[in-house]
Amino acid sequence: MSNDTYVLLSVLLAVVVIAVLALALIRVRKGLTAISEGLATLASALGDVESQHLRPLEPAVKAINAQFDVILGALPGIARKAATVAERRPR
Repeated sequence: MSNDTYVLLSVLLAVVVIAVLALALIRVRKGLTAISEGLATLASALGDVESQHLRPLEPAVKAINAQFDVILGALPGIARKAATVAERRPR
């Protein structure tokens, strides 16, 4: 083969590689666009769930947590009293 043939084949190979890469990038862009639309839909749905279902529960959750704080605050005193009673018990 002559040098001209090698040059022509090299140019043709470069064109094919560029075309394949361009098609691959187009497919990636379409996939990313679809993912982006799906994430936007998900974000909207999560926002609706938060505003309609979770925010109304906030006062109840705070009240329950406050009761847990009271219980946790009392546990050290109860443990001390239980230890005292356990020490006084005959064996």
